[in-house]
Amino acid sequence: MPVIDYQRFFIGGRWVKPQRDDPPITVFSSATEEALERIPAGSGADIDSAVAAARAAFPAWAALGVKERAGYLRRMAEGLRARAGAIAPLISEEVGMPIEGALGYQTLRAADFLTSFADLGETVAYEEAMGGSLILREPVGVVGAITPSNFPLLLSLVKLGPALVAGCTVVLKPPETAPGSLFHLAEVAEEVGLPPGVINLVTGYGRDVGEPIARHPLVDMISFTGSTAVGRRLLELGSQTIKRAHLELGGKSAAIVLDDADLESSLRSALGQAFINAGQVCFAWSRLLVPRAKVAESEEILTSIAGELRVGNPLDPSTTLGPIVSEAARERVRAHIDGAVREGARLVAGGADMPETVNRGYFVRPTVLSDVKNSMRIAQEEVFGPVVSVIAHDGDDDAAAIANDSIFGLHGAVFSSDHGRAMRLARRVRTGQVDINGFKLGNQLHAPFGGFKQSGLGRELGLHGIHEYLEVKSIQQ
Repeated sequence: MPVIDYQRFFIGGRWVKPQRDDPPITVFSSATEEALERIPAGSGADIDSAVAAARAAFPAWAALGVKERAGYLRRMAEGLRARAGAIAPLISEEVGMPIEGALGYQTLRAADFLTSFADLGETVAYEEAMGGSLILREPVGVVGAITPSNFPLLLSLVKLGPALVAGCTVVLKPPETAPGSLFHLAEVAEEVGLPPGVINLVTGYGRDVGEPIARHPLVDMISFTGSTAVGRRLLELGSQTIKRAHLELGGKSAAIVLDDADLESSLRSALGQAFINAGQVCFAWSRLLVPRAKVAESEEILTSIAGELRVGNPLDPSTTLGPIVSEAARERVRAHIDGAVREGARLVAGGADMPETVNRGYFVRPTVLSDVKNSMRIAQEEVFGPVVSVIAHDGDDDAAAIANDSIFGLHGAVFSSDHGRAMRLARRVRTGQVDINGFKLGNQLHAPFGGFKQSGLGRELGLHGIHEYLEVKSIQQ
């Protein structure tokens, strides 16, 4: 298969060459380790051009009626749906997500989010009388959006959708390991006649492109999804110009199985959620908290479920667990597994070795660890791979304490046959989201998403996500 060669950035409505002659970045297939794409390596000079284009486009875009802005979003969503057959296999090869998920969630669902923001954007109260004042909600300005590799298109649209419908313009830095779908997005923006400079795309490494976005004096807001360490760095850089920051960061979420829950169905649901996209999800329930008396039974069930997974090429429709995005990511996951065993955790399923069903690619065996204490690194640090830790609990109070004993607070779950009991425990878990008796994927279009503690700042999705991109002004009449 020929390498896809992207040679230009999308800036100010035109495809332009990089301002420096740096070697291009090679993107590799996660399943074959062969070259898949080449993308230009951007620099601070390219960011200066992109920001200038976004700044120039901002007044007219902000002044355009919200119905017109929403109309552009709907047309872009249709354009992406029309390209789904090309986008989904590309994401599947880049990221490793099996093709069914790459088509349904990574691509078509991503377009649904864009449509949802168009609809919701028309319901925002941009002007509201309150007492003797007129309360206005106005766009923040130029947004620097920096997005991750695990859901490259979806998580970009989760930023672009609310920013654009609110009236902001955007400079987008996609992940250098999974950029292809964002070139499709830029082409769609061009096709639908989006005004020049409203969306600007610059690829490159974080230090060369991401950091210049964060420190740029004409960028009004940073919107970042990724690791807590990188989020901390961007927040530090942005603080020099007092930028608004929206950060969706790491997680170490706990799925609490109570003693009255159906054990097998609960564990099947929890493991299925934790292994979405081979565990490359910030909200993965990577800590499975089970009653101490049921640990041995839980290990047997989890071993059986892990053994049902078909590890292989993500383009094969029979594959249920694909590779992860890069060699560096794979080695980090393997190091976490080996480190956990050294600390005293016990392998129940999987391990750091290459899966037997493949001989190349960035694969990690679906791994279950037991005898895990919550103080271990494996229980405290985000792994971002198909690895779960079984942790024993001694009832509701103990389970809540373990779940909350984390620097993160992104997601979680409670499994119980008593809905009232599950609700009471869910209220005690200090996270941005809690699901009861299973992953409620269908509820996400309108519910706010984000975390407590070091899982981030602000919320994405729904009306809350749009309000992140609006400033509030009061006029006393």
